[in-house]
Amino acid sequence: MRNRGNGVSTFLSSVAVLLSTLALGCSGYVAYEVFTLRDTLNATKTNTLSNTTPTQLPSSIPTTSAKQTTASPSPASATTSAIQPGQFVQPAFGKKAEVELLSAKRIKDPQTGNRDVINVQMRIRRLATDRVFGGDIISLTSTTARNPDTSETYKGVALDRSTGSVSLFQLRPQASADAYIWLRVPDGVNNLDIFVPDTGAFKNVPISL
Repeated sequence: MRNRGNGVSTFLSSVAVLLSTLALGCSGYVAYEVFTLRDTLNATKTNTLSNTTPTQLPSSIPTTSAKQTTASPSPASATTSAIQPGQFVQPAFGKKAEVELLSAKRIKDPQTGNRDVINVQMRIRRLATDRVFGGDIISLTSTTARNPDTSETYKGVALDRSTGSVSLFQLRPQASADAYIWLRVPDGVNNLDIFVPDTGAFKNVPISL
């Protein structure tokens, strides 16, 4: 009986050792599979980032620079023609004064919204050569313009769309006063002959936009 009991104990010990060996083997296999799976995921993530990052960064930069370098000026800036300082100067009241055109710019009529108005700005300067009188007045409301191509004439928009009048008597010698008037000129006219009362004619004045 004692020998039989020893045989059973030996058999159970062998079974226990075998089960422990199998358990260790399974644990090692699972650990190996987990390690391999983690390396695979890391490699896939690295490849994905390396492939997508270079294509995203430069894609928007050339597009923006291309738009900046190929931008063309607007039609208004390309056709604008401005009066240069001292380009249009005429005597007034003989040698008592002189009138200089500062600008002749096409603007939009605030009431109608049409671009059929020319804002003519000028500078009236009293000279010291001759004596002036109270009647030496330049009436800007009587200023007119003419189309040099068709000879069509144009007048002021309204009495309140100008400086009115400038008296030379109220100016000191060599002093000046700035003035303006709005003229009704159809859109499409780019040059004008401008006639200020008691002043020499301004011929072929360019209209700026």
